[in-house]
Amino acid sequence: MEEQQNENQLNIELSEEIAEGIFSNLAIITHSNTEFVLDFIRVMPGVPKAKVKSRIILTPEHTKRLLQAMQDNVEKFEAINGRIKTQEEPPGFPMNFGGPTAQA
Repeated sequence: MEEQQNENQLNIELSEEIAEGIFSNLAIITHSNTEFVLDFIRVMPGVPKAKVKSRIILTPEHTKRLLQAMQDNVEKFEAINGRIKTQEEPPGFPMNFGGPTAQA
C-alpha cells in the first residue's frame, strides 16, 4: 500500500533563488486558442519603463484550474482576514502609487 502512495506523490524542488519570489504590481494576460500568457511586471514610481519580471505560459485547462485555485484561496483568505478592498476601476498610466508626483 505504501508503494501506491509514493507513486501518486510528486516531489517538488524549490531552489533558494526561486523561493525568494518576484514582486509584481502589474499583470498582463493575453491568450490564443491554445495558450494563456501571464506577464508579471514591476512598475516603479517615477520610472517610465517597466520590465516583465516573469512570464508564465499555461494551457487553457491549467489556466481554468489556476483561476479556481486562486478563487478558493482568496475566499479562504477573506474568511480569516476580511474582505480585500479593490478599486472600482484599474489605475491609469502612469501610476502614481497614491503619493505626490515626483519633480526634478
